[in-house]
Amino acid sequence: MTETAAALRFSEDQAEAWDRVAAMLREAGVDPDEGTTQPAQEGRSQVMALMGKAGSGKTLLLSELCKALEAAGCEIVSGDYEARRRRETRRLAVLAPTNKAASVLRMRGVPATTIHRILYTPVYDPEYERIAEWLMGNGERPTVAGLGDEALDRAFAAYQGHKSVPAALAAAGLRGSDFITGWKRREEPLDIGFVDEASMLDERQFEDLREIFPNLVLFGDPAQLAPVNQSGKMVFESVPEAQKMELSRIHRQEASSPILDLAHALADPEVDFARFERLVEEAAARDDRVVWAERVEVDLMARSPVLVWRNATRIRLIAAFRAVHGAPETELLAGEPLVCDGIELPLKHRKKRLDLEARGLIKGAQVVYLGPGRKPGFSRLHVMGAPEPQLSAASIVKIEKPDEEEPFIPFAARMGATFLHGAAVTIHKAQGSQWEQVQVFAPDLYAAARMGRVEAGQPLWKRLAYVAITRASDRLYWVVRNRLSKPSGPLRVDDLGGAPAPLELAMTPDGDAA
Repeated sequence: MTETAAALRFSEDQAEAWDRVAAMLREAGVDPDEGTTQPAQEGRSQVMALMGKAGSGKTLLLSELCKALEAAGCEIVSGDYEARRRRETRRLAVLAPTNKAASVLRMRGVPATTIHRILYTPVYDPEYERIAEWLMGNGERPTVAGLGDEALDRAFAAYQGHKSVPAALAAAGLRGSDFITGWKRREEPLDIGFVDEASMLDERQFEDLREIFPNLVLFGDPAQLAPVNQSGKMVFESVPEAQKMELSRIHRQEASSPILDLAHALADPEVDFARFERLVEEAAARDDRVVWAERVEVDLMARSPVLVWRNATRIRLIAAFRAVHGAPETELLAGEPLVCDGIELPLKHRKKRLDLEARGLIKGAQVVYLGPGRKPGFSRLHVMGAPEPQLSAASIVKIEKPDEEEPFIPFAARMGATFLHGAAVTIHKAQGSQWEQVQVFAPDLYAAARMGRVEAGQPLWKRLAYVAITRASDRLYWVVRNRLSKPSGPLRVDDLGGAPAPLELAMTPDGDAA
């Protein structure tokens, strides 16, 4: 290991994991210990899976490996702009399946992006490509009509802080439509890929990644839930045993986390649901980071959804949330949370689909409604965790109602991004996300426990509880009764930063490109 890595005082299993990943990278011509790189060799393909439960040190290892590779001369590929390829330069991309998961890594200093943002790359106007190359240190300071020295200085300062070309150009007063002319599917392979939250990958995503990255390292938690369409399997299972390692020790315990203690107590076969609830109650009595909650706190639902197992519970909680805020059936209130459920556009509008997805509107994205757009059927939205969070897009919003088969649609464009309400979500949908405070609806987990279902050798309720609990970084609310508090005030949007994008994305109501 490098002196920096050693100074972190890795445990034995962390040190072994570092050494195994480093050995794989050395075979590929990149030495994170010596800080050297060699040109890539054609025809080599390697995959490694580094697994561990919450708190086992996976993210720390990913972060330190990323720093070591950057120090060795690897170029970090962010997905927002790629410099002209120099043949000898090695490249690394750190990926996550969702915007929220990528933003969790970025908050920890890891320059992560989404898998989709790597599969599809932006095409820059040549005039602004010169600015991008200069920002990345690959060219001279350009002279651009309409942009003075002060604007370029702002762009440079912004890039030093965030290493994001679009954010830097935005600081200079430019919009995305000024410098991005379109999007294209990646044709050339990259080099080294680190994938976090790999338990969320489905087989198609895994194959896409293997086509792009000859050197791929998966970081994931085998105790989480498998993707819904994977028959209980995770992509880890297709990796040869010799290329897998599981971290066994728990390290995220500097201040002794009661949330992690509860999550790992689920591994004890002697702990049934009743015993687990006693453990939660005992933890709540001695530590305010765990709350034994007699009701759902409605104020928290606007920014972090209640986590449930059953769809019927989700729909009832959403209806109750809207009712206590006095939300009319015919429209949304500014501040209501939404979840992107996909994009409904015909094939001829593929470019518009890519525009939306590249801005963060991929399936599962968490969004806050800011108000109607300038055109009928458009919504102003804040995409949680996206690098450029605010945009306006043609929207189809579906509000499901208890005991009704068809959702109510308060307004809709003929085509565009589709949304469900986000005040409550299923635990499956919550994977890859993290919030400071999380409410888990315990009656749903009790229902799962009574059913006695088993998934991959573990009672389903335990897998559900594990995933739900580990979504909380600071405080866990274990909600034991089907009751809802009253809001302390109206819904708000003033806590969301970022200026709304003036560009209307997606389609006009008559189906023409906006």
